Amino acid sequence: MIVAFASGKGGTGKTTITTNLAAALDRMGRPVQVLDCDVEEPNCHLFLQPESTRKTVVNVPLPVVDEESCTLCGACANLCQFGAILQFADRIMMVPELCLSCGGCKLVCTDGAITEKPEEVGVVTEGRVRGIDFVEGRLKVGVARAIPVISKVKECMMRDRIVLIDAPPGTSCPMLESVKDVEFACLVAEPTPFGLNDLKIAVGGVRQLDLPVGIVINRADMGDDQLKHYCEAENIEVLMELPNDRRIAEVCSTGGLIVDALPEYRSKFTSLLKQLLERTGNPVSRVVDSTGIDK
Repeated sequence: MIVAFASGKGGTGKTTITTNLAAALDRMGRPVQVLDCDVEEPNCHLFLQPESTRKTVVNVPLPVVDEESCTLCGACANLCQFGAILQFADRIMMVPELCLSCGGCKLVCTDGAITEKPEEVGVVTEGRVRGIDFVEGRLKVGVARAIPVISKVKECMMRDRIVLIDAPPGTSCPMLESVKDVEFACLVAEPTPFGLNDLKIAVGGVRQLDLPVGIVINRADMGDDQLKHYCEAENIEVLMELPNDRRIAEVCSTGGLIVDALPEYRSKFTSLLKQLLERTGNPVSRVVDSTGIDK
């Protein structure tokens, strides 16, 4: 099963849900992998505290122009729709920050004046804690190239176990790159006007990818029922609700896990797991009670 936890805005509790569900699965003895695709600000490691086993630098190819070979035909500048190649009367200038490394400029250069060099954009760290396999992507500071790092994280996916993806917040390209090709998108939202507005945008993005979607409402008793009414109108199922419990905030603020510190909440994550397995067509092989012991 491959499930992505996403949201229309930051701070809704995606990481809280992802890490606690992973911990609950681990306590049940079920193999699980966590992919932290929030590469601009990864924080799953703060709660899971995995031991690093391997780091891989993520490079992208950047074009380099040989001015002696360039005849200033302008084919490369005409091709680039992102303004990464600028043509002047006496030279071609590259703007690396705008380049998407598509390789098109090299293909259209009939003079052979364009080559490519590797440019570091981030790093992927693999690790493990107890029975949880962990992969984290981290974007290099000052670089706006999240997609290649996210793609490298997803290349580490282990399809023989349950995979939980912590997606970036918002509804831009990094979020969509993280959730594409998963079996189920679980959107975490808050029952506030801003939370509802951003949830609607996130639902629209996920549905463009033709993915089944469900909702987890965090701090469910904090606002009104407008979010629930929206879910009913859109035929989107609410899979779990977490209350605005001060104890949860205290546990999370110290890097703790709810399922360990507050045992009464384990049953909620067990129920969430069952629903996700059912909605992705995977067999629910074991029924686990709130203490994590097989019935």
